[in-house]
Amino acid sequence: MSVQLSVVIPARDGDDARLPATLRCLVAHLQQQEKGWEVLVVDEGSSDQVARAVAVLGDDRVRLIRRPGRRGKGHAARIGVLASRGARVLMCDPGNATPIEELPRLHDALEEGASVAIGSRRPPSPVRKHPLRQFCGWIGTGLIQLVAAPGMQDATTGFNLYDGPRARVVFQRARLDSGSDAEVLHLFRRLGLQVVEVPVRWSDPLGSN
Repeated sequence: MSVQLSVVIPARDGDDARLPATLRCLVAHLQQQEKGWEVLVVDEGSSDQVARAVAVLGDDRVRLIRRPGRRGKGHAARIGVLASRGARVLMCDPGNATPIEELPRLHDALEEGASVAIGSRRPPSPVRKHPLRQFCGWIGTGLIQLVAAPGMQDATTGFNLYDGPRARVVFQRARLDSGSDAEVLHLFRRLGLQVVEVPVRWSDPLGSN
């Protein structure tokens, strides 16, 4: 069966406590709602806990990609997207901050012609975030508004759906290992591809920064 949806999850030390529950919820949803799917967990230099979280599922559609060192989330995302085979690629946070049940909203945006659907907390989420996480979110979104997507309200939820073939072209050209969200959106825009913002539910994951 052809792969219709690839889910890429960049993971590292500190994610092992949250990753097993995220994977269970994700796989349960995919088994019921999607046809032809795969999950790629990209692990950069963590302990064996991330590998165990994948192995315990016992599902060969959930694959672990291990890379030595810690080059950053952008590098892990690039590795995962370039290894994906899906017609569409979902980037997903290991802490399940946005529930997978929000995915149909992003599918609808691609059905309407977008190449990228960015999960957004617009209107602002009532959930209080850790101050450091909130500050980093402000900086990240400000950078994206400045160089890549003027007018975008929120692009840092970590829940984005891409047209698969176009994403693989764009991520092949990406070079940044951190702060990569702005670079990726800029590359999509340079190619004349539509990027849209889709409101989704979001909660601050337990144990996140």
